[in-house]
Amino acid sequence: MPSAVKEKEDKKHAEKAEKAEKVEKAEKPEKAEKLGFAAGDLVVYPTHGVGKIMAVENQEIAGYTLNVFVVHFDKDRMTLRVPVTKAKNSGLRRLSTKKEMETALTKLKGRSRAKRTMWSRRAQEYEAKINSGDPASIAEVVRDLFRNAGQPEQSYSERQIYQAALDRLVREFAAVEKIDENTAVKRVEQMLAAA
Repeated sequence: MPSAVKEKEDKKHAEKAEKAEKVEKAEKPEKAEKLGFAAGDLVVYPTHGVGKIMAVENQEIAGYTLNVFVVHFDKDRMTLRVPVTKAKNSGLRRLSTKKEMETALTKLKGRSRAKRTMWSRRAQEYEAKINSGDPASIAEVVRDLFRNAGQPEQSYSERQIYQAALDRLVREFAAVEKIDENTAVKRVEQMLAAA
């Protein structure tokens, strides 16, 4: 009796593996091509910023074979594996176009719209904007937290959030304009000072 149960389990496992292999061969490469990402492309992942797709590969995780984008973030010294089927829902996207970046940077020239609510609430809103990955929202955070020489000093947490937003915006701006990050920082700070 136990050997009959074992045979049945082995057969189910073999069928499951065969089915997974067929699904992986039939659907996954198509989906990777539909998204239009390939090894070497620069992409933006909302919670980490600009990264580079190092490869599109199959990996076995918990007995399932998944097709994943291997995205490396140089600045954070981190590699992220995003399943191809979840890439769109996770917010993985191409770099902004020059026009989209210009629209975001025009937000820097506006007046600060910092609300007079408690700092903890504003900090949560700023973090959500930064993690949205939207350059226009990130530019709003940079604008709202920027301090000129004559303005009061920022608190430690304000400086941290400002720096995180500035880094995220500058990395994408530098990648779009094909310039180094130091030049991008200078250009963004000039825009802020001129406002």
